[in-house]
Formats: sequence, C-alpha cells, structure tokens
Amino acid sequence: MSIVVQKYGGSSVADIERVRQVAARVTATREAGHGVVAVVSAMGNTTNELLQLARQVSPHPSRREIDMLISVGERVAMALLSMAIHDLGHPAVSFTGSQSGIITDESHSAARIVAVRPWRIQRALDAGQIAIVAGFQGVSRDREVTTLGRGGTDLTAVALAAALEAEWCEICSDVDGVYTADPRVVPDAVRLDTMSLDEALAQARQGARVLYAEAVAYAHRKGIELLASATAERTPGTRIQVPPLPPRVAAITVDTQLEVFRSVDLIGLVEALTAAGAAIRAAERVEGDGLVLVDLRNWHDRAAFRLPTGARSEGLTAVVAATGSGVTADGHALVDGDRALSAAGVRVLGVTASGEALCWRVDPAEADRAQRALHTALIDGI
Repeated sequence: MSIVVQKYGGSSVADIERVRQVAARVTATREAGHGVVAVVSAMGNTTNELLQLARQVSPHPSRREIDMLISVGERVAMALLSMAIHDLGHPAVSFTGSQSGIITDESHSAARIVAVRPWRIQRALDAGQIAIVAGFQGVSRDREVTTLGRGGTDLTAVALAAALEAEWCEICSDVDGVYTADPRVVPDAVRLDTMSLDEALAQARQGARVLYAEAVAYAHRKGIELLASATAERTPGTRIQVPPLPPRVAAITVDTQLEVFRSVDLIGLVEALTAAGAAIRAAERVEGDGLVLVDLRNWHDRAAFRLPTGARSEGLTAVVAATGSGVTADGHALVDGDRALSAAGVRVLGVTASGEALCWRVDPAEADRAQRALHTALIDGI
C-alpha cells in the first residue's frame, strides 16, 4: 500500500471544528487506499501563547526549558486529532517526535535532524492504523527534547516522507497552492500548477509563506515530491516535482521580517549574532562596512541581544525577489526589474543574485509597491 504524508499547520487545527475537518480529510485519504501519516502543528496561536507565558516568568528563559514548554502544543493537537479520527471509525495512534524516531543534534530551539527511524510508525501503518505525529520536535542523542525552529512541522513531514518512501508529501494550509505573488497584494497573481524543487527552494529561502526553506531543502536532497494544497478545499494545489523546468520567472516573493545590522568588523558581528541564535539571511561588505540581514521570525533571544562594540542596528528592511529556473542567468530579468522599480518610484537599497533568485532590498513601506511592479514587469502573462 502506498504511503502519503500530510502536514497540517496551526490554523488548520485551530479549534475543535477544524480538528474534525482535518480528521475527515485524513480518513478520506485512507479510504482512497493510502496509508496515511498526518503531521500536525500546535493549535492556532498556542506556541506564541506559551512563549508569552515563558517571558512572564523569566526575561531570559533557557532554550532547553523553552523546548520542553512549547513541545506540549503539538502533543495536544496530535492526541485530539487521533481521538477525532477514532470517532469516524478508523484506528489511529499518535506519536511524539521522539516516538516517531526524529533524532536531532543538541541545538535547542533550532535543532537539525541527524537521523529518522520511524519504526513505530511503520508498524502502525502495517497494522492498518493512521499515524498522527507531533511535528516541530524530536529528541537529541542525549535524550533531550528539542524543537526544529520555524517551519519545523513541514520539516518533520518531509523527513518522515523520505524515511517511509512515501508517494508524496502534502503540505496543507489556508491557501490552495503556490501563487506567482501574494494575491492579497497583487490581484493578478495566479496559482502555479507545477514548479520544480529548485524554484520552490528559491522561493522558500526568500521568505515565501507557503513552504519553508529547511523542509524544501530536505525534499530537494531526498528527491521527495511535494504537494501544496488547501486544508478546507479539494483543489489540485501546486505539485512540486523533482525534474527541472524551462527557464522562467515563476514568482515574486517578499520578506519584511528582516533586521539590518552594520559593523566594520563583519566576522565579529556574524559570530555574535550566531552565538545569540540569530538566523542570518545574508552577510556582505558594502562601502567598507559589513552588512548582515537577520530573519526575526525564529529569533527568540532578540530582546536580550547586545550589540558588539562598533556595531549598530539599522532597523527593519524588506527583500523583494524574483525567483525561478535560470532567473539569475537572464540579464533581461535584472534590467527589466530595475526599470520597473524605478518607474514605480521604489528606492532600491541593494541588489543581489543568489541561486534561483534576484533580490532587491527596499524599505518595508515600499515592499507591496515593489512586488506589484515586478509582477507586472516579469510575470504577467506567464
């Protein structure tokens, strides 16, 4: 029997009614003849609420205790989903990250997966049960509870899909696939039916919200086919395949959750930020100074960070990127993008080319305008 791994995010299981809807979706997949592994996040804003509790108790809680605390959220969701599936007449069993065989390094709050041994899940599937897994968490080689950081539930799902040799891994969320831009900002954005793993990885690394970079990178390494689809709608979604696609600009992404740090001592600044648990997006020299962009979404220790001598924060910034197969090799994309941003009155603070992405750094207040201008210039009529 083929195996399908499905991931459900926090908004998909935000309340009991949605948990029941997910249970119905999971059992429908089982009734279609697949063995099913459902990987779930914590319900709604549970993780943020737990982090707020921690900060009320201590301004500087240890990362180990943070992991012990926030790992509870996914365990609640997995148990409730298993109960809901039982009520629909299907046998189900829930597993924590450690019970699922997710083995990580010792880095609390941003652990890396070093091995996956899903023996208990495989036995459950062989017995005809649906396996429900707490995402976002694992166990270190020292038997400590660890969490995987932002997008950790996606990473759990992809890692299990690879270990179980699943047919595909379905990432279920509020949106029905990957779009050429944020439809809330760009009315002409359209859903992509297919994209390559290279394109998906470039998008994720530039801050796209549908897929997370670490999970896509893992799928890329293991050759796992992904499907991005809506939890509440039965639409085809976006199928993300291994074979490369012809050169194109596939999407425009925007990331406004970035902070800029500047110092003459670039190496010292990077070392200080890394030691503080910051996720560094980019580091480069500009006009003699070192410039570092940090992703704020998974930096729990930002409030406690003290700048090294001679370093300063320049506040928030935004990166608007054109992503797609071969986009950095196409000189026309850079020229047309520059021209479009200039015509729209967007001030460009910096331009970089990386992998399958052309990136323009702009003021966050101009990010939406930049996204619309680049979509019109580079994608309309795709």
